[in-house]
Amino acid sequence: MVTGGAGFLGRAVVARLEASGAGDVFVPRSADYDLRTADGVRAALGDARPDVVIHLAAVVGGIGANRDNPGKFFYDNAAMGIELMEQSRLAGVAKFVQIGTVCSYPKFTPVPFREDDLWNGYPEETNAPYGLAKKMLLVQGQAYRAQYAFNVVHLIPVNLYGPGDNFDPSSSHVIPALIKKCIDARERGDPFIEVWGTGSASREFLYVDDAAEGIVLAAERYDGEQPVNLGVGREITIRELVGIIVRLTGFKGDVRWDASKPDGQPRRALDTSRARAAFGFDARTSFEDGLRATIDWYETATATAR
Repeated sequence: MVTGGAGFLGRAVVARLEASGAGDVFVPRSADYDLRTADGVRAALGDARPDVVIHLAAVVGGIGANRDNPGKFFYDNAAMGIELMEQSRLAGVAKFVQIGTVCSYPKFTPVPFREDDLWNGYPEETNAPYGLAKKMLLVQGQAYRAQYAFNVVHLIPVNLYGPGDNFDPSSSHVIPALIKKCIDARERGDPFIEVWGTGSASREFLYVDDAAEGIVLAAERYDGEQPVNLGVGREITIRELVGIIVRLTGFKGDVRWDASKPDGQPRRALDTSRARAAFGFDARTSFEDGLRATIDWYETATATAR
């Protein structure tokens, strides 16, 4: 059973599972099952009868969405994870794969982020409720392993991007937001675009198909109690990222930075050695190839919509 299997990352994971020979993949839809409730989770598990649960479903968004919805982001993510893990244990599920978030790391974690750094401080304030909700699921999984011998593994993917991402300006993450902003401005002939922050913050980005491969490899091969980063091990500043997207989209105007808006966490880049050693995962998609594929998908989708 793949929660969130109809979403951006979920579709890639389901496709990878099917390509890997998974006999039956069940995707519970929110219209049919409220996974924040014990009854909703029990109904989904009763219909699916899964051997493995991969929990991808989450309420997510960029800095603005996190800042506007801290209570919702905390409650929905914590409630879903807690109920899914508890009811899966009671239903006799053999393995539970929990997808965490890089937002769980402390605000000033030394780069590259190592999994042992998770408890060395408080997360960046704008996304702390979301990050802490996910981090509590790491605690729950380790506690369930200790008391009930329940096989829970916890994966921490860095920021994702790729075709099919969320391009809604009210809730999108940085790459789709910038792609949409540049293409819209190019089409209108705008003389400039405005970007939040100073551009000094850095991020690491993982192509969605690579993330799916890492998740499926962990489901197949990893049974450890320690959390595992999923990433590429390289960072890029937001200023550099904007320059690449401007070039690839063909926007010819200026970039204006709104320093009154938050940068978010100062730096993000992961140590990916544990994933390589534990289940042989290495990201394979080059950043520019992934960006081109994402831009091409968005341009095709918007042309079709028009």
